[in-house]
Amino acid sequence: MIAPTDRPTTDSGEHEIAPRRLAAIDLGSNSFHLLVANYQEDRLQVVARQGDKVQLAAGLDDDGRLTEAAMTRALGCLARFAPFLTGITPGDLRVVGTNALRAADNSQAFIERAEALLGSRIEIISGREEARLIYLGAAHAMAEEGRRLIVDIGGGSTEFIIGEDFEPQALESLSMGCVTYTRRFFESGEIDEACMRRAELAALSELANIQRPFQTLGWNDPVGSSGTIKAAAAVIAAADRSPEGVITRAGLQRLRQRLLDFQRLDRVALDGLKADRAQIFPAGIAILGAIFEAFDLAAIRYSDGALREGVLYDMAGRNSPEDSRLKTLANLERLYGVDPRQADNVAATACALLHQVRDRWRLDDDRARFLEWASRLHEIGLTVSHSQFHRHGAYLLEHSDLAGFSRTEQRQLAFLVRAHRRTFPLEEWQALPAVERPAMSRLARLLRLAVLINHSRPEHPPATPTLSLDDEGALRLQLQGHQPSLLRADLEQETAYQQAAGLVLTLDSD
Repeated sequence: MIAPTDRPTTDSGEHEIAPRRLAAIDLGSNSFHLLVANYQEDRLQVVARQGDKVQLAAGLDDDGRLTEAAMTRALGCLARFAPFLTGITPGDLRVVGTNALRAADNSQAFIERAEALLGSRIEIISGREEARLIYLGAAHAMAEEGRRLIVDIGGGSTEFIIGEDFEPQALESLSMGCVTYTRRFFESGEIDEACMRRAELAALSELANIQRPFQTLGWNDPVGSSGTIKAAAAVIAAADRSPEGVITRAGLQRLRQRLLDFQRLDRVALDGLKADRAQIFPAGIAILGAIFEAFDLAAIRYSDGALREGVLYDMAGRNSPEDSRLKTLANLERLYGVDPRQADNVAATACALLHQVRDRWRLDDDRARFLEWASRLHEIGLTVSHSQFHRHGAYLLEHSDLAGFSRTEQRQLAFLVRAHRRTFPLEEWQALPAVERPAMSRLARLLRLAVLINHSRPEHPPATPTLSLDDEGALRLQLQGHQPSLLRADLEQETAYQQAAGLVLTLDSD
C-alpha cells in the first residue's frame, strides 16, 4: 500500500487520486472482446484491448445447443484474455453474454466452465439491456449534442437506440445478425441477387415493428457502432477515397454490387476488410441496406464507443447514487404502486436481521443490496391480483426488461419475491445456478421473517427480534416480551414451512 506521503501530487501540492482499473469482456455472437481501462474523472484511458472471432452463434446446432467445438473455441479465447485480468479486483470486472448465449439451450454449461476459468461471474444480458449499454458507450464517445439514432449490427442481433446526451429514449433489439443471417441466407456459399434480397426483406420484416415509433421520435444524427459498420465504412473509404467513418447510401449500393460480383463467400476480399470477417460481411451489408431503406437514411457515421465501453461506464457508476439499477427499482415501485411505508419497514427489518447473521452466513454487500431490493419489491404482484401475488411479482421481475440488471440478477430478484411467503419454492430454488443457491435460500429466509414481523403493516418497523445460528446452522429467533398472537401464529406456521423444505427454524420467548 502506498503511504499518504508517497502519493503523486499535483503542481498545487494536492494528492492525486489513483485511477480505478476496470475491465469488461463482451461475449458476442460473432466476436469476444476484452477492454481494460483506467477510469478517472468520468473518462476511460485504454490499457489493453483484445478481440477474437469466436463465432459462437455459428456454433449453435439444429437443436439450439452450443457444440463442444464452439465452446472449446470460446474457452480458448478466454484463456488468452485471462493474463490481462491480473490484479483487477472482482468488483471491477464484468463479463457479459449477448444473443448467442441468450439463445443457446445449454448456455449454463458453458457459463460454468467459463466462470471457473476466469474466476468471475458471467452475466447474460437482455437485448434491451445490451442496447442501453451500447448507447452509453457510444454517447461517451461522441462530443456532439442532439438526438441520435444508434445502430449496432452484431453476430446474432441488431440493437437500435434513440437518445439524447446519456439518456436513451427508445431501446430495441431485433433478432438479426451477420452470423445468423449468413447461416440462414448464404449457407450454400453463393452470393447472388436472390439471396441478398431475401436477407434484406427478412431484415425489413423485423424492422417493420419499430419503424414507425422510431421515425415518430426522430433524430438528427444517425450513428453506427461495432464490426459490420466499422468494416463497411473502411471498405467504402478505401474504394471511393471518401471521408473515413462515413457510409453514404450511394457508397453502400456500390459496395453491395461489388459483393454480388464475387459470387461466392470464399472469394470476398476487399481493401479495408479483415479476412476473418469476409464470409459474414455480405449478410451484414444486407442488414445495413435494410436499415437504410427502412429509415430512409442518406448516410450514417461510425463511432468507436460500443457495448464494452458502455459496460465500463455503467460499472463505474454501480453502488453509487448513479447506479442505473436504482432508477429501475424506483420506476418499478412507482409503476406497480408499491406502498412505500410497508416497503421501507420490511427492508429495515430484513437488513436488521441480516446484520445479525451476515458474517456467519458470509453474505457480502452485494447480497445485502439484493435483500433490500427484494424487500422493497415483494408486493409488486398485488397490481395483478391479491391471490398468489408472490407468483405474479416473481413473473413480472423475471420477464420484464430491467435496465442495469442481467438475466441472472433478475432471476435472483424474482426468486426472492416468489419465496417470500407460503410454501418455500424448492423447484425454483433448484433452477438457480448451484453456486447461487446457498445465498439465495438464506436471503429468502430473512425476507420471509421480515415480512411476517411487519404483517400488521405498522406505522414504523417493530423492534427486531434476536436472530442467531446454532452450531448445526439452524436459525433461532428470540422473541422479546409479549408478542401479538397473530405474529406468533404466523411464525409457528413459518417453522413448518421451513421444516418442509429441509430447513430448521426455532422460536424462543423471554
